[in-house]
Amino acid sequence: MLDAAAAEFRVHGYADTSTEQLCEAAGLRRSSLYNAFTSKDELFVQALRRYISTAGGYQEAVLTDGLLSGAARVRGLLDLVIGEEQEASRDGHAAGCMIVATRMSPDLGKRDVRINNLLDQALRQQMSIVGQAVRVGQADGSLKPDLPVEDAVRAIVALISGLRVLAQAGASPDELRRTAEVTLRALTAD
Repeated sequence: MLDAAAAEFRVHGYADTSTEQLCEAAGLRRSSLYNAFTSKDELFVQALRRYISTAGGYQEAVLTDGLLSGAARVRGLLDLVIGEEQEASRDGHAAGCMIVATRMSPDLGKRDVRINNLLDQALRQQMSIVGQAVRVGQADGSLKPDLPVEDAVRAIVALISGLRVLAQAGASPDELRRTAEVTLRALTAD
């Protein structure tokens, strides 16, 4: 249920995801949904927690792969994001990102402090593992050694969010890949 809900929320956002959509996606009746979760808000918080865990796990697997250079880890992360968008585009929509959509709806965090806490925790975790990959890349010579790690990390995290927004605006996977290459060229060693 949480994965099905996250899939709806990540594409449509909280406000534009109806209870009917959630029931249909999960194959549940409304009463079953409310028996499991007291409200749409509670389902959203639990789905966000699940999405952060799942998406973070995929990203961490790529960014901590000891067989890859630091630059290859960053490229793998971007390939993961673009691959999700490419797969979703075959179904006629963007993959979206529940984290980005939620950040862009600050009223959600005002309604429930758990949402802001989850988003802040996810950002700290993402920046930490991206930072590890950047440091590996600087040590192995695949990323520019003179870039401040924090700046490189912010550029990569901003790029990921930007790719998600561009995909929602209709950018093709090829356009997303070209956009990612600009940042990669700026970060990689000559």
